[in-house]
Amino acid sequence: MTLTPDYDSLTALHQRIHRLEHLLALASWDRASFMPPKGNEARAAALAELATLIHSWQTEPSLRARIERAQRESLSDEQRANLREIHRGWEQANALPVALIERRQIATSRCEHAWRMQRKANDWRGFLSNFLEVVAIAREEAQRLSDHLGVSPYEALMHRFEPGMRCATVDRLFGAVRSWLPPLLAKVLEHQAHKPRAVPSGPFPVAAQRRVCEQAMRLLGFDFEAGRLDVSAHPFCGGTPEDVRMTTRFREDEFLGSLMGTVHETGHGCYEQNLPRHSLGQPIALARSMAIHESQSLSFEMQLGGHPGFARLLSPWLCDAFGHQPAFEPDSLHRLITQVQPGLIRVEADEISYPAHIILRYEIERPLIEGSVEAQDIPALWDLKMDELLGLDTRGNYADGVLQDVHWPEGLFGYFPCYTLGAMYAAQWFATLRRQRPQLDVEIASGQLEPVLVWLRDNIWIQASRWTTEELVLRATGEALNPEYFRQHLATRYLEGPPAGSGE
Repeated sequence: MTLTPDYDSLTALHQRIHRLEHLLALASWDRASFMPPKGNEARAAALAELATLIHSWQTEPSLRARIERAQRESLSDEQRANLREIHRGWEQANALPVALIERRQIATSRCEHAWRMQRKANDWRGFLSNFLEVVAIAREEAQRLSDHLGVSPYEALMHRFEPGMRCATVDRLFGAVRSWLPPLLAKVLEHQAHKPRAVPSGPFPVAAQRRVCEQAMRLLGFDFEAGRLDVSAHPFCGGTPEDVRMTTRFREDEFLGSLMGTVHETGHGCYEQNLPRHSLGQPIALARSMAIHESQSLSFEMQLGGHPGFARLLSPWLCDAFGHQPAFEPDSLHRLITQVQPGLIRVEADEISYPAHIILRYEIERPLIEGSVEAQDIPALWDLKMDELLGLDTRGNYADGVLQDVHWPEGLFGYFPCYTLGAMYAAQWFATLRRQRPQLDVEIASGQLEPVLVWLRDNIWIQASRWTTEELVLRATGEALNPEYFRQHLATRYLEGPPAGSGE
């Protein structure tokens, strides 16, 4: 038996870190869902305490030598991949002093908690008073990580969510989307203008909406013995692979937002629940990146959820929950789900206009972190880019503009590009699936989702962080990320009609 004492000591440490991060994740979920308002300051302090403790373990002085010795030990390929991820995490942690970690946790907890009411009150000035500290901390983090990792400040933050991604790549991909998205959007709007659309008649009781959401979650394979669905101001998926906590939000005058939002978060949840159990607690068992994570939620919400066969599956549930009406007929429901109408709210955006929301945020937050834009400038930039990209007026509407997302109050700069990168990956997954299974659309229309779920499980979920993102994509699809699949998917779905045999 080969002895690997240093590698074993590192895996034992990461098992302990995983357990603390379990508590950190659940305390954060509770803060966003059930915590009473007056508990925020105490919760912020508790979260900061946990974060600093984890950071102290990640930066323990002996780790450098232990990692170097482990690299010389006789390890399997899987162990070497885990050690690669351990080293990557160690590098990032050691770039940041513990005092900065504590300041960040307290500042973002305070800003996010206040944001909930400030958004409702359209209170940009009040939000700015907390947000300035969040930006200052993010810039310091970015500079320290930049110095340590040898990348630009914004790339350093982006690497926390999308390891190895460079701004030049994002600029190239988003620049291409900017070139074809406006004319495609115009064509689709003209195309859909000639198609009649039945409008659902409410109200839609929350209890009935929840029942339909949970039916959809079960159809998509979510394990309710290892997770649950709750309510928050902003839908998200948190918790841990052993205890996934999803949230959505309900409105009695509209049901599609909660339903498709839940389908989206279920993609995240199923990814987490199917990460490899044999290596749980190790970095190799973590989701590969946030763009890959978003590719799972968008595989569920857009690739499956926007498929005419999926509307056929939802139709009887909606009739049972809200009563039969023309809008719930499969063809009408599919047109409703795939209706394109540029709007102010990112999480409610249709599949075609959604990338414009992401490009807007990327083009604001990158110069914000790099120092060429200040926080006070954001509303004016937002108004300018909303008009340029979507032709919408957001002047004075902070609640549905710059205050709509939880990401910036939580200091999650560098996250937004992952959404559209994820859409590109999801389109590539399904292009590969259709090549491998020409009957895929017929299977989806008949309710056979197992081929999709098995492919995602085998090629993405159980692979976790065994491979770099580039190698994961190459192994799954035979080529690197190719954004042309995304353009083809949108043009096919919205201009050429549903696939043959898909149910419409």
